Amino acid sequence: MDHLRYSGLPFEAQRSAFLDIVAADPLLVETLARVRALALPDWLVVSGALYNSVWNHLTGKPSGYGVKDVDLFYFDGSDLSYEAEDGVIARAAPAFAGLPLPVELRNQARVHLWYPEKFGRSCPRYTSSSHSLSFFASRTHAVGVRFGADGQLELVAPFGLDDIFSFRITPNRVMDNRQTHEAKGARAQANWPEISVVPW
Repeated sequence: MDHLRYSGLPFEAQRSAFLDIVAADPLLVETLARVRALALPDWLVVSGALYNSVWNHLTGKPSGYGVKDVDLFYFDGSDLSYEAEDGVIARAAPAFAGLPLPVELRNQARVHLWYPEKFGRSCPRYTSSSHSLSFFASRTHAVGVRFGADGQLELVAPFGLDDIFSFRITPNRVMDNRQTHEAKGARAQANWPEISVVPW
């Protein structure tokens, strides 16, 4: 199987292929439908569940292989308390009952409040769910999808898609995230040996 068949293509061709793969993955279709029904502000399904599904499709692996969880972002700057976010997580939980993977839901408006304690360094105050993608440790992982007002899937990919389709994990050096980049790269290579990891 030619797993690199979309590598190096123009962005629009890659975008079309990416969204076609997402729309054909049963796990993602079900998850996206449930997320859409929640009507969270500025929501995005991001990262691993998406690019892992693309790698599975291109290497002939089953849906869900190597996917730990589904990362779901939303952005609500009206209340930055832990209690408000926890309330949204609790209200959303029944919508995800029965899914084969856990859904990790986080308000991107308040990441800057807990990030320093968890990681020992500061992070910017994000302005939207899309904005936060630009600060991921690896450019490859900075990808998100949601339904637009027209009911079509929208793609957010600040660094494009060529790294994903080239099975290449490229660092994003905007923050000191070397450890995360290397750990996620090693984990990905264990599941998809086709992957190369660009050194930090």
